[in-house]
Amino acid sequence: MKKILFFLFVILFVIQSCSVESEVIFHKDKASSTMINIDMKDAMTILKARLADTSKTKKSGIEDIGTLPKNWTSAYGYLKKKEWKIKDPDSIKILKKIFVKSNFDNTEMSGFSLKMDRFSKDDYFSTKKILKNNQLPIDQLAMNSWDGKTLTIDTENLSLNGLKDILSNHELTSLQAKTSLEYAKMIYKKIGTTLKFDKKIKSISGKHDWITKVDDYSVRINYDLSYLFSEEKGRKPLVNSDKQIIITTE
Repeated sequence: MKKILFFLFVILFVIQSCSVESEVIFHKDKASSTMINIDMKDAMTILKARLADTSKTKKSGIEDIGTLPKNWTSAYGYLKKKEWKIKDPDSIKILKKIFVKSNFDNTEMSGFSLKMDRFSKDDYFSTKKILKNNQLPIDQLAMNSWDGKTLTIDTENLSLNGLKDILSNHELTSLQAKTSLEYAKMIYKKIGTTLKFDKKIKSISGKHDWITKVDDYSVRINYDLSYLFSEEKGRKPLVNSDKQIIITTE
């Protein structure tokens, strides 16, 4: 399971000539839902080449991506069909709320979609517990404080540390992890997240260069990749960089 999720999320960061878009919906019952659609036609070829040496000795996990269902299927249903024996009630509960499907261009797999449906704060903590040290990149936004009315964004979490944590914690060789991260730096094109709210936005306090209000129900985060990948001493200072952005809804 950890290998499957690991490669699903690493692919988010190694897509060539493509942008990665995610959407987090904050519901009035304090839950949140996340949706990600990925075009990875070039990435599959690139990843297979990059991991060829290590996959000769053990499975890389890419094989599992090729078996993803063509229609929305819960992670639990998918793993059960692959005869995984999952008995822990907490794991079953979480896996039933994560859905995946593959996307095709004619007969060729072109990407996949993933969604985490109406996750509570406890669900996110349970997911981290199930995956142990394998942090998911989306945790950084979804784990911000949301009480059903007010979202508090800790802007220090607007980073790509999730990818770095995955590469350092997963059982990859040091060379493989280093190569993957350096390659990701070269081919990032665009990464952005849209935050949507069930209720109308009443006010936004605090300012950050990467965060803008789109309309009465949504906020956009566009990551400055040159800033994130540059050395701290060489970074151009942000004009607005408040430590917290507080979004209050009606």
